[in-house]
Parts: sequence; structure tokens; C-alpha cells
Amino acid sequence: MAPGGPGYRRMSFALFLAGVATFALLYSTQALLPLISGDLGVTASEASWTVAASTGGLALFVIPMSALSERFGRRTVMTASLAVAVIVALLVPFAGSLTTLVVLRAVQGAALAGLPASATAYLAEEVRPKALVTAIGLFVAGNSVGGMSGRVITGWVAQEWGWRVAVGALGVLAVACAVAFRVLLPAPKHFTAGSLRPGVLFRVVRGHLGDPLLRRLYAIGALFMTVFGGVYTVIGYRLTEEPFGLPQGVVGSIFLVYLVGTVSASAAGRLVGRLGRRGALYLGGGTTAAGLVLSLGDSLVLVLLGLVLITAGFFAGHAVASSAVSKTATQGRAQASALYQSAYYVGSSVGSTVGAMAFHAGGWAGTVGVGLLAVVGVVGITVLGSRAARVAAVQV
Repeated sequence: MAPGGPGYRRMSFALFLAGVATFALLYSTQALLPLISGDLGVTASEASWTVAASTGGLALFVIPMSALSERFGRRTVMTASLAVAVIVALLVPFAGSLTTLVVLRAVQGAALAGLPASATAYLAEEVRPKALVTAIGLFVAGNSVGGMSGRVITGWVAQEWGWRVAVGALGVLAVACAVAFRVLLPAPKHFTAGSLRPGVLFRVVRGHLGDPLLRRLYAIGALFMTVFGGVYTVIGYRLTEEPFGLPQGVVGSIFLVYLVGTVSASAAGRLVGRLGRRGALYLGGGTTAAGLVLSLGDSLVLVLLGLVLITAGFFAGHAVASSAVSKTATQGRAQASALYQSAYYVGSSVGSTVGAMAFHAGGWAGTVGVGLLAVVGVVGITVLGSRAARVAAVQV
């Protein structure tokens, strides 16, 4: 498929909706952490486990789910994953304790593991190579819309009726997205079933981990998400406290900033065309770092501008790195994408937990410090990639 061709719009919209449902569910408790802390009598770092559990579950199960998609098909696995995730979403509002909530969130994350790697593998097989970055950018844009809408909806609903009703409403939205996804997504035409034998899976995974470029891309995805996970896990606490003291509904609306991520992810293809992959990664890292520094100000305008830059830089960098993984892997694409997603969501779990701990110990400056260290890592790895490319060119 290619832009303007048969089925492309249906495919793009279906995967966009899948991205919306995935991010809305995966981070459904993130904007509600102050309310969860108050209701269940737990600290910020303890409440952050409701986010870390879902992303950690996804990180652990994304490779096994990718293996299932190699055997049973991308569309089948994505459909089953969404079905289980939305069922769990309707149970989450009834969690009576933090432990129960964390367990349900971990199960939900494990179910959602079937989406990211299978979606990028589906695109790599069904979309023409020149349109791949743009197509993956649209899927990532769906992630940003899901993350935004989930937080905005839960913020305002929770302000009136509490966090339990808020996450229940999000579950209903996810059900609608899941049904529309299954109806719209075209049947794959270029899928070839692979093997479920552990030995075959191990060799494929080992081959990907032995590729220096893929290793760098995995690390970059993890570091970008460390920044993003830390910032958006903690920002609700910062904005509900002094000197801001914002109500929950307004805090939820702050996540409208995700619209910037929708634009930057969709523009990733053009950025790579103009700057090259490494140039686009430098730009994403620099934009993220500038946003982190700006967010240190006590002015709400500076904080919002900082969030805009952090979000734009993150989504651009993520779209560039994830599409590069799909283009680099010539076989076992689902496993290559799964390894990227696993690293990416490990970064989210680390960022949400460490970012909350840093906030508890040193305030917002502590969270920003963790983010800046991660950006330095992105830039350093990209520099190493540039040097490796120059050495390879000289040898040729």
C-alpha cells in the first residue's frame, strides 16, 4: 500500500485508533496519581507503580507476543490483545487496594504488548518502503492522541466523579476504538507465517541484539522514554502543589500538549529526508533538553512551553528510531520491533519510578536532572553511530 492507493486510508485510520487505545489505556492512571494517592493513602512513588506496572508488563511480554504474531498473523494478535486489554480496563475501577490495582495494570500492559511490535511489522510488510516512516509516524501520532485524550478525559471526569469513574469512562472509549480497528484494518496480503519454536525465536533475537545499529536504536528509544515517563508521571503532582495549585481538571487539560507530539511524529519522515536519521535524532534530543531546562521556571507559561518542547522532541525522536528499526531489520521484523518496544517501555517504567523518586528527594529539579542525563545518553549514542558510519565508509 501507498498514500492514495487502495486501503491505505482505512489501514492508517485503523492503526491510528489502535494507537489511541494503546496509549490511553497504558497511561490511564498517570494524570490521576494525586487522586489515587489520596484515595488509597499511598505516596507519589508508590502510586507511580500503577504506571510502571503497565509499561513493565508490556516490556516483558512484547517479545512473546511478537512471536505469536509471526505464527498467527499481525491482525489476529492485535485484535486479541485489544480485546483482553479493554476487558481488564472495565475491571480496573473496582480495584479495592493498591496491590490489586497494580496487578490489573500489569495484566493490562501484558495484553497491550501485542499491539506495538505487530503494528510496525504489519506496516513494514504491507506499506511501500518510501512511505514507511510516514505510516509509522501516523501510528505514533495515534499514540500521542491516545495519551492526550486519556489524560484530558480522566482529568475532568475525575474532578467531578473521582478517579474510578474516570478510568471506567476511558475503558468504554477503548472498547469503541477496538471495534472500529477490527472492522477497518485490511487483511494482510504479504504476511508469511513463521515458526513458534523457541530455538528459532532465540536465534532471531540473538541476531538482532548482535547488530550494533539496532542496539543503538533500542538504547535511544529507552532513553527518550525515560525522559517522557518521568516528566509526565510527576507533572500532575507539581501542578497541583504550590505555587500553581491547579485543580485536577485543569491538570488533565495540560496533556493537550500531546497534540504537538501528533504533529512532530507525523513530520518525522520529512525531518529524516532533510536532516538524515542522526540529524533528526540530534534535533529531537536538543529540543527535549531545552524543554526540560525551561520547565524549571516557576512561571506556568515556562512550564507549559517546556512541556511543548519535551513532547515535540520525544515524539519526533521516537518515530525516527522506531521506523529505523523496521527498515534495518530484513527478517524477523516483529522481533526487531518487539525488542525496540521492550527497551522503550523499560525506559518508561524506569522513568516513571526513578522520576517519582527524584521528585520525592529533590523536587522537580530532581526529575529534570534524571531527564537531562537520559538526553545526554541519546546524544552520546548518536555520536557513536556517526563515528561508526564514518569508519564503515572508509573501510568500504
